[in-house]
Amino acid sequence: MNSALLLPTVLAGSILLTVLAGWVADRLLRRAAARHPETPLWDLLRPCRRALQIVLFAALLRGAHRYATAPLLQDDAAAVGHVLSLVLIGVGAWLTVGVASAVVEAGYARYATGTRDPARVRRVRTQVTLIMRVVTVLVGLVAAAAMLLTFPSFRALGTSVLASAGILGIVAGVAAQSTLGNLFAGFQIAFGDLVRIGDTVVVAGEWGVVEEITLTYLAVRTWDERRITMPVSYFTTRPFENWSRGGVQMTGTVFLHCDHSTPVDLVRDKVFEVLHDCPAWDGRGWDVAVTDTTTSTLVVRVIVTAKDADDLWTVRCTVRERLVTWLAEKHPDALPRVIVDPAPAVRR
Repeated sequence: MNSALLLPTVLAGSILLTVLAGWVADRLLRRAAARHPETPLWDLLRPCRRALQIVLFAALLRGAHRYATAPLLQDDAAAVGHVLSLVLIGVGAWLTVGVASAVVEAGYARYATGTRDPARVRRVRTQVTLIMRVVTVLVGLVAAAAMLLTFPSFRALGTSVLASAGILGIVAGVAAQSTLGNLFAGFQIAFGDLVRIGDTVVVAGEWGVVEEITLTYLAVRTWDERRITMPVSYFTTRPFENWSRGGVQMTGTVFLHCDHSTPVDLVRDKVFEVLHDCPAWDGRGWDVAVTDTTTSTLVVRVIVTAKDADDLWTVRCTVRERLVTWLAEKHPDALPRVIVDPAPAVRR
């Protein structure tokens, strides 16, 4: 074959085989997903076909580039092969991460579907997220090392690097002490079940929901939609409140400062009425009691329950608002008052 036509022929054949392989892989994945709808693995693998096509295309060109290189590029055949090898390694790492992510996500989806305990689902979600981050980092490091080893100068440098690895390891460990501490704290959080994605926590005087956990930092979304980002080592070195630990059900209190003439029994009946009209109340329990008294007021404590922190906030606000409104309308004398005695007359 004419050398001028050999390169276009190889390119056209490689493109045709790549497109055909992608089409066949997509059809097979669609058919597998239709036969097994109970698992999402096949649908999750479909986006990986792009990486598969690029890997196949790079492999075909890598195998045929020496024979199909145009006359003008004969002197650069080694450089072209080197570039194709780098592309093949990089896209192979991309394909590996994609397949691993699809397998892990499919396993998590099946576990979440068959498990009724939300706490276990959140724990597995946290572990799966961190495991995938570790796999991505490891595959990236291996791919980068493989790329560097394709350069002869780096292969020659490998012996001296290995010889000084001990000293470099000590220096790097001292320099990256905080980073390594956060890294190990991330593993401790993931597999020690200290905090999970979706948990309601109180940190630095703010309460919110854990939105993201990585190997180095943790993000908490507060009730007013702010994001508090802090190193994961914070949760292994300082005390914090986890309202979702041991179940998401919660008990809260509402305090009212009333006059001594307040009809506590009627307040108790009103609280019972308010709770039964509040959808956020879970019905587990409630109570009304006078917990303290001062020279001018009574401290009435109302205990309410809810299925989670968000509903508890709703119940507390509802009880507080409706009780104050009811007292103002029906028993205005029960509201706290400031009694001011008239000043004694001054004799002249």
